[in-house]
Amino acid sequence: MSEPTSPVRVAVVQFAPQVGLDNRERNLRHSLALAAEAVNGGANLIVLPELSNCGYFFSSRQDAFEHAEVIPGGASVQAWMAFAATHQVYLVTGLNEIDGRQLFNTAVLLGPDGLIGKYRKAHLWNLEKLWFTPGNLGFPVFETPIGRIGLLICWDIWFPEVPRILSQQGADIICSLNNWVWTPPPLFDEAGKCMASYLTMTAAHVNNVFIAAASRIGEERDARYLGCSLIAGTNGWPIGKVASADRQEILFADIDLTSARSAPIWNSLNDLQRDRRNDLYDQMLGYSQHPALPR
Repeated sequence: MSEPTSPVRVAVVQFAPQVGLDNRERNLRHSLALAAEAVNGGANLIVLPELSNCGYFFSSRQDAFEHAEVIPGGASVQAWMAFAATHQVYLVTGLNEIDGRQLFNTAVLLGPDGLIGKYRKAHLWNLEKLWFTPGNLGFPVFETPIGRIGLLICWDIWFPEVPRILSQQGADIICSLNNWVWTPPPLFDEAGKCMASYLTMTAAHVNNVFIAAASRIGEERDARYLGCSLIAGTNGWPIGKVASADRQEILFADIDLTSARSAPIWNSLNDLQRDRRNDLYDQMLGYSQHPALPR
């Protein structure tokens, strides 16, 4: 067996950040402690959940503003950047970003040298539409020494265009940051998996891309969260287990990240990329890179 060209140990962290101004510092400390556990487990790409420093269920728009931070100058991003630099790892995490008078549900990608990039959630769920502005940065893919990394947030996975566009731009792995919520039953099948798990697995399968999905657990004000974090391989199946619905956990997977680039060839006649009918539809589904993004 040949040596991997881009060996990566991915960790997804599942925990229960809580909304409330008096919880912000505790959430941040907890995220850093769990990220340190992931480092101790050998991880060099660590994914934390959506809004992991501030919680999710704001009581009002004013409450949302009070939980927001600027990027990269906010206390949380500064602490996470320092962590990535100290441990020489890549860290993906979510926060409530303030930019002028707008709030965005944002994911940041941090590395040993600082902020690599950010993604603002394009598809807003339920009450998020009262707090946040829909994302305006498109669907960027970031080049790093370990591979090409794309980002999406929670409800985005219900829109198959998002992982398809990221994969068409060459993403080796998609980091999915989530606060998957309890919805009307049935929530789980007999195998204990929720619909979000299957959507993640399906997106990985049909795009031949790794997806590392970190979700959260616990209860918060009137909301309940259902965990089920996972790391899906390019064939769609979870690498290792799918996390529980209610326990703090860290999942690990050892992968050759750039092997995603040769994964689509299934047999001599079928290749998911080659078989696409670009004569009938646009290769990028009509998507063009946002002009504000570096090319």
